[in-house]
Amino acid sequence: MDAVLAGTTLLVLVVLDLLFPSVSLAVLFALSPMVACAVLTPRATAGFGVAALAAASTSYWWNHDEGLAQHGVRVFAVLTFSATAAVVAHIRVRREHELQHVSRLAEVAQRAVLPVLPAHARRVNIAVRYRSATADAVIGGDLYDCYHSRTHTRFLVGDVRGKGLGAMEQAARVIRSFRQAAAFQQDLDDVADDMNAYLLPFFDPEEFVTAILLDVTDSRRPQIVAAGHPPPLLIHPDGSSELVELANDLPLGLGFAYERHDFTWEPGDRLLLYTDGLSEARDADGEFLHLLELAPHLVGVDVDAAVDRLLELTRDHSRGSTDAADDLAVLLLEHAVDEQDYRPEDAEHDWGSSLPR
Repeated sequence: MDAVLAGTTLLVLVVLDLLFPSVSLAVLFALSPMVACAVLTPRATAGFGVAALAAASTSYWWNHDEGLAQHGVRVFAVLTFSATAAVVAHIRVRREHELQHVSRLAEVAQRAVLPVLPAHARRVNIAVRYRSATADAVIGGDLYDCYHSRTHTRFLVGDVRGKGLGAMEQAARVIRSFRQAAAFQQDLDDVADDMNAYLLPFFDPEEFVTAILLDVTDSRRPQIVAAGHPPPLLIHPDGSSELVELANDLPLGLGFAYERHDFTWEPGDRLLLYTDGLSEARDADGEFLHLLELAPHLVGVDVDAAVDRLLELTRDHSRGSTDAADDLAVLLLEHAVDEQDYRPEDAEHDWGSSLPR
């Protein structure tokens, strides 16, 4: 299609020059390679430059200005612009390759930071997704993690202030602090306290991370610590839902003490942990996404299919919006209906300590 546009530009100009021979348009033939250089390879751009030069050189047949100095100036102008277009195309392609290389490196770095979570832990089924606000790259400040061992099963969803490489660097520190604290602290509030103490020396005065910490070691009596983060959404098998409202402590990096809260869920219930890229998603009219209306769409299928459906609904809602997109992380947990006894051999793979630190 891009080559068609460049070719059509040249063809239209030649036809106009033929129809109006009294006003030579030959110098405008250079528009064809100039259009091509924005989207095509240097070789293709040079090809359109040669075609434009050939058309300009022969335009004297119908313009009847052979031998005139103006004709030579027009041909020289087309030659100059065509050569410039080929150089521009070369520079553009080289920079695109460099950008692709940097994007691949950034994606590898982000994949190294964000772990692969187990599909099951104790009596909990797990699905997680991440979507970056940075176009064509998996990079940002939203994060998630799971620590699963013989003694504890704990989850983290967080949102570092900011975007891009700086936010990703801080996200890596948050995950590292979680893995260290989750492995050694018995109580979830102590995990949050340890994380906060670890992060404070690394954060500038205006940096912080909102987070939800969840402990499902006893899947019948899970515990939550909320550090300035949006409340989880509890979804029942019939599609009804409610937000798990609880006292919200200050974000990590700003707080001093954290409190854990108990909540109840029944077998078959699902708990959605998310970042504000979901709760603050807007449509073209500026309307926020209503989380409670999402719940009926997140039941009746397995948790993996449910989170895929969630991202699709979010994309549909935000289509046409002029607001800047935000990073998005969602973690959907299901209290399994079938009895799944925790086996000691399941802990041989320690999801907390085996992941990159």
